[in-house]
Amino acid sequence: MRPLIVIGNWKMNGSLASNASWFKSVCRGMEQGMPAGRKYAVCVPTPYLAQCSQLIQDHSPAFLSLGAQDVSAFSVGAYTGEVAASMLRELDCTYVIVGHSERRQYHRETDEQVAEKALQVLDNGMTPVICVGESADERNSGREVEVVRGQISKQVAVLQDRLADCLIAYEPIWAIGTGKVASAQMAQDMHHAIRLQLAEFDEDVASHVGILYGGSVKPDNAVELFAMPDIDGGLIGGASLNPQDFLAICQA
Repeated sequence: MRPLIVIGNWKMNGSLASNASWFKSVCRGMEQGMPAGRKYAVCVPTPYLAQCSQLIQDHSPAFLSLGAQDVSAFSVGAYTGEVAASMLRELDCTYVIVGHSERRQYHRETDEQVAEKALQVLDNGMTPVICVGESADERNSGREVEVVRGQISKQVAVLQDRLADCLIAYEPIWAIGTGKVASAQMAQDMHHAIRLQLAEFDEDVASHVGILYGGSVKPDNAVELFAMPDIDGGLIGGASLNPQDFLAICQA
């Protein structure tokens, strides 16, 4: 049975002081009791990874894992400003987000580059969180499944059966940071379509891979979303910045 996984994504937010306060509040809340059989993580900006790794060790290593928001497609070399997967592993990262829609939009990342990044993450013993999703125009024109299937097919071509060791995050671009959210049934329909596509390649991969929903997840919609059979948790953006909101989603 696939565990439910909740991963916070702080994006470009945080400070040394606010990070310390966040971890103190969240870890204290988790110590008071969390649903069994779930996994929790938070992906923080690269400059704060060392601090947050230490904060997790200090407060509550059993409850919360650390993640990064991006990684280089290269293992080592003359790539100024890039961060290798091996470096993230040394900072105790468990998860790494790859292909977030903001990276695709602002940095023109391609599906092929996303797959190469995921491969680097896997090769270094971590779990890539591979983001896919459609724009408002693509959904309004009825092409949302076609678009997402195209993104998934590029991952299958590179990663093959190693996809079973990845997470996929379906994040409709029109719902990210907008306050809009796909209905639970809309999200379930896309998650089911993704799982069916993976089953065409390998049924074992399809049954094992976790598919998270990301797109304005909040405490008041998390329960309904997480109840859907093909939704295995959430990639939480803005709501993860508030400790109480993040805890409420983790408990949903």
